[in-house]
Amino acid sequence: MHSPDTPNVTRRSFVASVGAATVLSSTTALVTTSADAAQPGTHPKGAAQASAEKAVAASAEKPVYLYFNVAEAEFIEAACERLIPADEFGAGALAAGVPTYLDKQLGGAWGAGERLYRSGPWQPGTPSQGYQLPFTPAELFHTALRAINHDLEKRGSSFGGSSAEAQDAYLKTLESGGLDLDGVPSAVFFDMLLKMTIEGFFSDPVYGGNRDMVAWRMIGFPGAYADYYEAIDRHGVKFEREPMSIGEDGQGHVHVHPEIPATIG
Repeated sequence: MHSPDTPNVTRRSFVASVGAATVLSSTTALVTTSADAAQPGTHPKGAAQASAEKAVAASAEKPVYLYFNVAEAEFIEAACERLIPADEFGAGALAAGVPTYLDKQLGGAWGAGERLYRSGPWQPGTPSQGYQLPFTPAELFHTALRAINHDLEKRGSSFGGSSAEAQDAYLKTLESGGLDLDGVPSAVFFDMLLKMTIEGFFSDPVYGGNRDMVAWRMIGFPGAYADYYEAIDRHGVKFEREPMSIGEDGQGHVHVHPEIPATIG
């Protein structure tokens, strides 16, 4: 996720502006407004727009998913793009590579529940007790997505082929807990999907999302600079730098983290 020092963070409900995007959530989500994006300390709109266009062009190349199957990928791509859609300010979740972030996380050690307590008992808990299901994250997504696609087939529709309004309505149904997804409460699935979408949009590109650092450029976040020595004594001067990934080499190329395999080993 992005730095806690991200400027001008506000809270919004269901359709919440995020400068270059919109995040759907009836539970409050951390977002920045488009007005905030123009405040001192952010990058010029031209640089952010150019980065967004570059990300959109890159997204035209079909990604290779190693965790999601074809039907799952269709839903995930469309759902993530509704949670953070592209708008006049910049790229959305799809162009930013958010589904690739999900694929890598769910296909790796985290998705396999490497550090997840797995011994039960599996009983409903209170909100303060956190996650209480027997599924690993990878199992939860496969189970929920299979049930969702089966439900959509019974309705005679597909999520990706539905209108934006119909997609929003279906996501609201999931968020409200209106469906039992073969043992996965739909509200639990939606909450995890929303959080991972936000993570993939704002996290360091080394983890597979935030392609070309489009989210960082939008909010003016500088990224992973090793030091700020030359800026310490520059008081009252707007701090403005091109963002830098922790996985960026001397030529500006970002190398995706090698210890995040997109497969369950």
